[in-house]
Amino acid sequence: MSDALTRIALPTGVELDVAIAGDPTRPAMIFLHGFPESHRTWRHQLAELSRDHFVVAPDQRGFARSSKPEGVENYAPQMVVSDLLALADHLGIGSFTLVGHDWGGAIAWMAALQNPGRIERLIILNAPHPLIFQRTLFDDPAQRAASQYMTAFRNPDIEKHIERIGLETFFDTSFAKHVDPALIAPEKPAYLDEWRQPGAMTAMLNWYRASMIKVPALDEDPERPAWLDGPFPPVTQPTLVIWGMNDSALLPSQLDGLDAQVPKLTIVKIDAGHFVPWEKQEAVNDAIRQWLTANPVAGEG
Repeated sequence: MSDALTRIALPTGVELDVAIAGDPTRPAMIFLHGFPESHRTWRHQLAELSRDHFVVAPDQRGFARSSKPEGVENYAPQMVVSDLLALADHLGIGSFTLVGHDWGGAIAWMAALQNPGRIERLIILNAPHPLIFQRTLFDDPAQRAASQYMTAFRNPDIEKHIERIGLETFFDTSFAKHVDPALIAPEKPAYLDEWRQPGAMTAMLNWYRASMIKVPALDEDPERPAWLDGPFPPVTQPTLVIWGMNDSALLPSQLDGLDAQVPKLTIVKIDAGHFVPWEKQEAVNDAIRQWLTANPVAGEG
């Protein structure tokens, strides 16, 4: 599946490589990957769900061989949401199920909140709800500590550091230690190929730099944003949240109080780390299948 990519130029000014499979007349599912991956995050889900859905998984702006516009402002979440909707329009997709992991999940939360008429259902894998994430960065010392890497990724000198140590060492020290070595070893060449594309590392890191999420320092007592304790719009779609409970970057505290923000919520906890879509592909596919059956849309079944 990863070999057959379609290059699509969008009116948002970027060209994205997109994995597309399944029957276009079937209900559509769009999959958004996170850092530091590509459409390949979803290789096991696309193979399974393309049997009876129209599945679409872009390499998002900044990743792999998709466009990498210069400037942090080009990686603001709203730009990426615009790519998503433009991609759906290009493929003739009206309403769809949106699936997101990591940064792709952050975009998916935002897109679902803003576009309830387009996004029928939401599936989130190890990506925190924006309100709960920002709240825990203020109130949960463990989550604040776990998120200090975000500040490191925002440092303008990190590219020089990566260049100094080399991409392979960066892979081994920053990424591989979060996953099962047996699973990641055969995938390493594909990651390094994607990361070696001109401008890729800066573009990927710009997702962190463009985010409005505040990550206080461990010893900081910052002023608390008023919106953290005010009303926040609910996610109205049926929503499945799959969480790898051994995630060392996004702790299980991200599930606390989630039901108050998402009235139609199903949570499935899986014994896995952050990269649950391919760490525990069968458990993830089973959870998605069961939930889709319980929350059908027109044309399914």
